[in-house]
Amino acid sequence: MPAILLSIALALFGALTLAAVLQHGYVGIFLHQFQNLAGLQVLADLGISLTLVLVWLWRDARARGRNPWPWVVLSLAAGSFGPLVYLLWGRRDRTGSTSPAAAD
Repeated sequence: MPAILLSIALALFGALTLAAVLQHGYVGIFLHQFQNLAGLQVLADLGISLTLVLVWLWRDARARGRNPWPWVVLSLAAGSFGPLVYLLWGRRDRTGSTSPAAAD
């Protein structure tokens, strides 16, 4: 995925997250998901998705000789920001050149 698309996604998601946090607070974002089964379903789906992404991220970071823990902690604290920043900031292909959009 081209870096420009990742950058746009990060910027738009960041703006949406900022607006939500300002309106509801960090904890409030999660509390709304516990109000009914639809919210719980979305929260469960996001949890499953983030777990799958973290498994990929962990393996990718280790294969590239990088420490995966900062990205895991960022992902657990801030959700999709972790993988988005990982893709933008840390991907290196096997030749050592920076390649945010490199796919294996």
